[in-house]
Amino acid sequence: MKKKYSLKMKNFLLCFGLVLAGISLISSCKTEKKEAATVAQKVPSSDEEEMYRPNFHFSPKKGWMNDPNGMFYYNGYYHLYFQHYPDGNTWGPMHWGHAISTDMISWKEQPIALYPDELGFIFSGSAVVDVENTSGFSVESKTPVIAMFTHHDMEADKAGEIIDETQSIAYSLDEGLSFTKYEGNPVIKNPNIPDFRDPKVIWDENRKQWTMVLAAGQEIMFYASKDLKTWKLLSTFGEGIGNHDGVWECPDLFPLPVKGTDETKWVLFVSINPGGPNSGSATQYFVGDFDGKTFTIDKNFQNELAKEHSFWVDHGRDNYAGVTWSNVTTAEGGKLFIGWMSNWLYANEVPTEKWRSTSTIARELGLIKGTKTYQLISNPVKELNRYRAQKFIVTDISVEGETVLTTSKTVSLSMTEINFEIPDVAEEGYTFILSNSQGDELTFGYDATEKEFFVDRNKSGKTDFSDKFTDRIAKAPRMESSSKLTGKILLDKTSIELFYDNGQTVMTEIFFPNAPFETLSIESDNEKFTINNLEIHELNFN
Repeated sequence: MKKKYSLKMKNFLLCFGLVLAGISLISSCKTEKKEAATVAQKVPSSDEEEMYRPNFHFSPKKGWMNDPNGMFYYNGYYHLYFQHYPDGNTWGPMHWGHAISTDMISWKEQPIALYPDELGFIFSGSAVVDVENTSGFSVESKTPVIAMFTHHDMEADKAGEIIDETQSIAYSLDEGLSFTKYEGNPVIKNPNIPDFRDPKVIWDENRKQWTMVLAAGQEIMFYASKDLKTWKLLSTFGEGIGNHDGVWECPDLFPLPVKGTDETKWVLFVSINPGGPNSGSATQYFVGDFDGKTFTIDKNFQNELAKEHSFWVDHGRDNYAGVTWSNVTTAEGGKLFIGWMSNWLYANEVPTEKWRSTSTIARELGLIKGTKTYQLISNPVKELNRYRAQKFIVTDISVEGETVLTTSKTVSLSMTEINFEIPDVAEEGYTFILSNSQGDELTFGYDATEKEFFVDRNKSGKTDFSDKFTDRIAKAPRMESSSKLTGKILLDKTSIELFYDNGQTVMTEIFFPNAPFETLSIESDNEKFTINNLEIHELNFN
């Protein structure tokens, strides 16, 4: 099988040489376009903190971040680990960074949890709370937390060997603050498969076993274990199903109750790079059943998937490699999720210097049965409501031409939640415009003719760091058939997250304005266009 690399590995191999004995970086080079570090110098560090450091999305204090890893909940704390290179602002030798939160909104960064070692870099993985001590790692009745991750051998990688990735574990007896690597690593050796990585472990209560999904080239492998040390291959999934335009990565598997029914279905996440609906990185999902050994896609879902692949966790360009927290569900039985808010097309080149990358807002996932098949829904976690401060409500807004809705004199547009309801979008669409006095504009809205949402960041500020950043207007199909449209807009300094029709269609995009946005306007070609309700909350994180 011909070796394939994800874009994150290609970027690294182009730009870095590594001496593993010292786990230290010894060289760098220019990409075919321009050196990312040079682009970053355009923004002085002191200014970028004020301009670009998000108000309410997690970002590391310094260095590079990508995929979320090892997320679990225990004793009142949500743990978020993440792919991290603390000594540079582009992808490099991977560690597991760590942050904790009591509400998934306000995060406190912790010391690095896992460092590279003689087996390689610490790639993505997951963590579980071993309540029954199935692993046998407990000491003095302390509950073990077990992290399972991919070891990536860079020497083998550079030599062109396929077997450069294996699966290993580490255990923590202080609730995830520090880990000890298992002396028997790796627990799963590479069966001669490229891109063999990103283990996600869940507890299967019905069968009293640990189940793990693992990305393996263009398929997902299913494993089972009784003790988290010895693993047995159960089955595979993916051949001929879904999008295969890029490397399959970062899978997740979990059951979800179908809202309004007594039914439960299983959902399988598979991130892919490239191949997203608007190019680059994105996460697709499949709905079906799992019998403890095999995942079987729902036939109706598969038929709809074959007609038009619109089953994406997020249709925007900046939500990748997201997975769910273990050891916790919502009151309704839903799952909690967070993603990496960037895209491998330009992640190494965005205009920040001290740090690079941000996480999405944490989200609640649910499942509904739409008019055609099952459909994932995604909305911000309810804990965000606690941060609402000033509130402004306007009703029955008549839109004539470009109509100003609010300005920064009334409410900050850099830490804002906006909820709106439009009574009829059957015939005419609309466009929201975020703008500032320097001429930057971010536009987003709905095209009724095409029945699709869009985000246009071509004039949003700094865009010349990558020609891939503005090479298209991002689009997403509307899944809801009702003429009434509801939406939620989350604005941070450099990001917008859009949740339409109670989370049936979601879009996440980043941007880098030259100054904070000052005005929110709306326009429509329909002279009778109205907004029923507009509710604006300024968010307070002090």
